[in-house]
Amino acid sequence: MSSAPVHPSSLSGLLLLCVDLQPAFLKAIPDAAELERRCSFVIQAAVGMKIPVMFSEQVPEKLGGTHVDLLRLAPGAAVFGKTAFSALADSGIKAAVAAQNVEHLLLCGIETSVCVHQTAVEALASGIDVTILSDCVGARRAGDASICLEALRRAGVHVLPAETVFYSLLHDTSHPFFRTYTQLVKAHA
Repeated sequence: MSSAPVHPSSLSGLLLLCVDLQPAFLKAIPDAAELERRCSFVIQAAVGMKIPVMFSEQVPEKLGGTHVDLLRLAPGAAVFGKTAFSALADSGIKAAVAAQNVEHLLLCGIETSVCVHQTAVEALASGIDVTILSDCVGARRAGDASICLEALRRAGVHVLPAETVFYSLLHDTSHPFFRTYTQLVKAHA
């Protein structure tokens, strides 16, 4: 596992994994509308840069599926139901990640201190680099989230705001997606 930060040369091995962005969970998160807006931004940025997007759903038959407005932003994205807290503990998700030769996960979603945390830990243990998009994750209790993000940083996870990550991926104003991206930034500011 390398601990290199997100860099334009690594675009082919990237995957945006949106963890459990289900209305049942969003209702329990303070500032849920802001989280939904930030996740919308990052999904649109990933789709525009042709970074694959995948969604996990915690027990969707009981808790419902991913917020439909977010799903619509990534037509054709794979959606996997799961019962484990770590998305990578699910055999279907793990197989899909392996099939795409994912080297670096970008994580957004819910809940920072449970499913996002466990997914990041399992990814690291599998030799996959991880960047948690710090403004695109949510938790019921901010204190729990802060402690978990700090522990993940110490373990080697990158914890950065989405704009920082995507500007790093664009690398230069000559990137073909740059103008569209700056419009997304302004629309989601």
